[in-house]
Amino acid sequence: RNLMRVACRHRPASKPVGRRRLRSPLVNASTDVVGKKTSNKLPAISPAKDDDYADRICRLVHDAFKTTCIPGIRNALETAPAQTLPPPKAWPVWDEEAIATLTATPQCPGIARPVSLVIAASVPTLLGWYGYYKFSIEEELYEAEIRKPGGRATGFGGYGTLLPFVYSVILSVACRLADHPTASDYFFEVGGAWILATQVNLYVRVNELCKEAFPDESPPLHSWWAVLPPPMDVVVGLRQVHYLARYSAYVRGEQLDEDVVAEEYFPFIASERFTLAEFVREPKRWFAF
Repeated sequence: RNLMRVACRHRPASKPVGRRRLRSPLVNASTDVVGKKTSNKLPAISPAKDDDYADRICRLVHDAFKTTCIPGIRNALETAPAQTLPPPKAWPVWDEEAIATLTATPQCPGIARPVSLVIAASVPTLLGWYGYYKFSIEEELYEAEIRKPGGRATGFGGYGTLLPFVYSVILSVACRLADHPTASDYFFEVGGAWILATQVNLYVRVNELCKEAFPDESPPLHSWWAVLPPPMDVVVGLRQVHYLARYSAYVRGEQLDEDVVAEEYFPFIASERFTLAEFVREPKRWFAF
């Protein structure tokens, strides 16, 4: 309840939560008009090298599961060229600015989604919107990788990440209803192991991206914290949301305003990299109140 009050607090009018367009050499934007495309088309896909089996497997898994998606849904979720979105607000989430970010399909480069907005949309929907967030960022990272000159895929995209987990859960429920508890447990464990492994891989990739964009800073995430019990898995998950938003804003040539949730009320989200011992011994990292 306290977390929602923090995430949903109005920002002062003089300092709105949002993003401002910058003149950046990383993004060749053709327009800064809100809601307009900043490029006419997506870059061409770089072909996979014959001897790069990791890249080829990632693409194979992504494409195979993408074909299992309903065509209408698949077409609606196609990655689009980057658009300049209006500055999002954490609350109310039905405001035009927030809805534009919450409902945007994956873009290349990926959209900067502030952690305050992710919390405000995920908690009331019982993490339903977080599933869409997870799909979107995985698809955006995948598309950015394969469309970079000489690029290679290091993840399975939104389809290859989410659908194996979803299908495993569906099979688990079906087996449970058919009175096959052993098979039900097996499929559930397989799905859980898959989504956990891809989460660890996501943290590794976010570290690499931040290292590329912010070479003077330490990688922000301990990827292995994903396998720890709560609250540490939540801690590293929130940090991933924040730092990926920061990276996305950087490559899109945008400037995110201060996120009060991440940088003021819960400083562990936006702070520099820290160890488990430092987190336990330094309560100042936990909360600012």
